Amino acid sequence: MSEVPTVKLNNDKEMPILGFGVFQMSNGEAEESVLNAIKAGYRSIDTATSYGNEEAVGRAIAKSGVPREELFITSKLWIADASEEKAKVAVQRSLDKLGLDYLDLYLLHQPFGDAFGAWRGLETMYDEGKLKAIGISNFNNVQTYDLHYNARIKPMVNQIETHPFNQQNEAHKLFAELGIVHEGWAPFAEGAHDIFKNEVLGGIAEKYSKSIGQVILRWNVQRGVVAIPKSVKEERIKENFDVFDFELTDEDMQSIANLDAGLKTVDHTDPEFLKYLYNRTV
Repeated sequence: MSEVPTVKLNNDKEMPILGFGVFQMSNGEAEESVLNAIKAGYRSIDTATSYGNEEAVGRAIAKSGVPREELFITSKLWIADASEEKAKVAVQRSLDKLGLDYLDLYLLHQPFGDAFGAWRGLETMYDEGKLKAIGISNFNNVQTYDLHYNARIKPMVNQIETHPFNQQNEAHKLFAELGIVHEGWAPFAEGAHDIFKNEVLGGIAEKYSKSIGQVILRWNVQRGVVAIPKSVKEERIKENFDVFDFELTDEDMQSIANLDAGLKTVDHTDPEFLKYLYNRTV
């Protein structure tokens, strides 16, 4: 079984560069898929309050038999809990649902509401040892710098949409300057833009006898971007983990770089999307 390389957070905690996401999974799917992922070798699992499947993830963790200290578990704060006091309650709620004493990483899921108050709540839970690392998600470059500049404990991770058609190069540079790890959600662009039929990616995949998905994940690994692919299919879960036995050339990396078009699956600057977030119940 491959050993997953890690990246070092700014508090020296090690985070696997490849994890497993459970977005848009039912409880049954999440429990089964997380069990299959851990069996395949994944040690990093990413969930969130808004996914509604923390309890299922917790059951899978308990059933896996893998020692807690070998796992890296992430969850996220929903905007309904974006205040200092609500954030502390929400962290404990996630811990209770997951059946855990601590989380390895906890993120502000969105840069909206009282994000600064919520961050202070996360800082408190970090001080108490309930959270081993804290970070943000979907913060743009200005929002990221603003929080970094003002926070007592600097954000350690920013999880943003990242895939070959939206490579986030400027964000990647900023995060490196600020000591923030770049984590990418939707590494496969949620299947949009015919990503699995792309000729450039297909050609590279054929060269290495790999799938397009494996090429994309390998591209992330070589950029130093943490990737969290999701799948409910056991064979695909295994396939997505099998990316540490080949290496893309500089030419391959440049060919993929040329695909960047700034295409988003979600626009966080769209007021209609923000309206959707605030009206959403979890």
